[in-house]
Amino acid sequence: MIDLLPKLEKRAAGSSSSAGGGGGCSCAHTPGEEPRSWAKQRPRAAAAAAEPGWPNKHSLRLLQDFSNEPNSNLTSHSLEKVTERAESEKRVRQLQLGSEERGLMRDTASGQKQRAVQGSSRLKALYEHPLYKPDLPHLSEDDSLFNLNSDEEDSPAGEATGESYPNWLRFHIGINRYELYSRHNPVIGALLKDLVSQKITSVAMKSGGTQLKLIMSFQNYGQALFKPMKQTREQETPPDFFYFSDFERHNAEIAAFHLDRILDFRRVPPVAGRLVNMTQEIRDVTRDKKLWRTFFVSPANNICFYGECSYYCSTEHALCGKPDQIEGSLAAFLPDLALAKRKTWRNPWRRSYHKRKKAEWEVDQDYCDEVKQTPPYDRGTRLLDIMDMTIFDFLMGNMDRHHYETFEKFGNETFIIHLDNGRGFGKHSHDEMSILVPLTQCCRVKRSTYLRLQLLAKEDFKLSSLMEESLLQDQLAPILIRPHLEAMDRRLRLVLKVLCTSISQAVTDVTTYYVQTFLCLNSRFLISLCI
Repeated sequence: MIDLLPKLEKRAAGSSSSAGGGGGCSCAHTPGEEPRSWAKQRPRAAAAAAEPGWPNKHSLRLLQDFSNEPNSNLTSHSLEKVTERAESEKRVRQLQLGSEERGLMRDTASGQKQRAVQGSSRLKALYEHPLYKPDLPHLSEDDSLFNLNSDEEDSPAGEATGESYPNWLRFHIGINRYELYSRHNPVIGALLKDLVSQKITSVAMKSGGTQLKLIMSFQNYGQALFKPMKQTREQETPPDFFYFSDFERHNAEIAAFHLDRILDFRRVPPVAGRLVNMTQEIRDVTRDKKLWRTFFVSPANNICFYGECSYYCSTEHALCGKPDQIEGSLAAFLPDLALAKRKTWRNPWRRSYHKRKKAEWEVDQDYCDEVKQTPPYDRGTRLLDIMDMTIFDFLMGNMDRHHYETFEKFGNETFIIHLDNGRGFGKHSHDEMSILVPLTQCCRVKRSTYLRLQLLAKEDFKLSSLMEESLLQDQLAPILIRPHLEAMDRRLRLVLKVLCTSISQAVTDVTTYYVQTFLCLNSRFLISLCI
């Protein structure tokens, strides 16, 4: 049994005393080191009095992974809380409302809500459908990522319950062999609100990766990965861009989370959009000197910064606010690798990431036969999960799926995590059929996935309408413009057509493997598409 909270302090008194003592934070700097002219230090007394009743800051941070990338927690910074913002949240909201562009976006979102009134209950009806209500197998201790230890030594009677933990920790506790979160888990909604409303106490650049990403820490000791806005919603990926040099879009991360949930995969960590004040919530609270030094004021008197990364981190590609407000996506962290190790797998249908070379699967039509004989794809549901991920990526137009991850504790009998979806939704005018090659080569799909795709192609549960309704819940709505929503409907029909015209070797369920049949013979809907 893994004790999830081996070092948590007693709530209330224990929390205050530990914080006041400056507890052992694994920061890159020494605890007593004072920042110089590039950032202000908040008095430790203020940090100690942050919020009574919370567990020790360092203990909670041990439960956070510092990004959605493998081995990232080995190189990321664990930062102490710094600087109290002088301006209140009310003033920030006033600044937001004063922005002309945000006003236009709000008007657009309002218009979308009016158009969606007729179908406002579609999302609720979808989740009430029998296809979205199958029960999980009974969960044993081996099926839960963490098992809470209710030892009386660690907590007084009646004090240690999961409900007393912050929402990000409750999200971690709920992860199991079959899903990142359950279908109707209220913690996810609460966590999304936290990502938008929690006070940002420190910011650092995420090490590694091709484009700039920031690690943001919150007052409740939760953390999230921030991807700033680089393109407007109307801009498409330039036609001459390779997939590996495309921009990462913040709205794609948000939309991917909602799409994953509508498909009932639930393999994308919660993501929410947030309007961030670059001055008060990034520059003034960062202890990352390299990041701080890249801030400047543009000729238009806007606050800008560019950070350090492989692509697009220069003055020419700076991220500028209006005048200091910038949109971004915030993705909740998974548990720290020290507590829940993850295994990184190379995607069998990984692209070459080369301007001229092709990958093996692009030249060998029998490539899937090799994959099916190679562990872990020779048994269990792993190959079928790859097919799920293929469909997910095709609906978004995401060509950048080079690796995926699983939780090591569950071995090969578990779901795969859909991380890093920022290169989706780049082109609504083009359907990249090569993304579907795994489906056409392997000719198999989970029966549950196939039935849900059929459902989402019906007028009553139209995918674009469901996505529009779901995305309106985000603070930055509208997240996707109409052409992207319509592209998902078009791509869904293409997926069903591929399934119909291919001789399928199997329509499988999680508990029934490799039952050979023809898809067209099993579905009037698919037969109509074939014709």
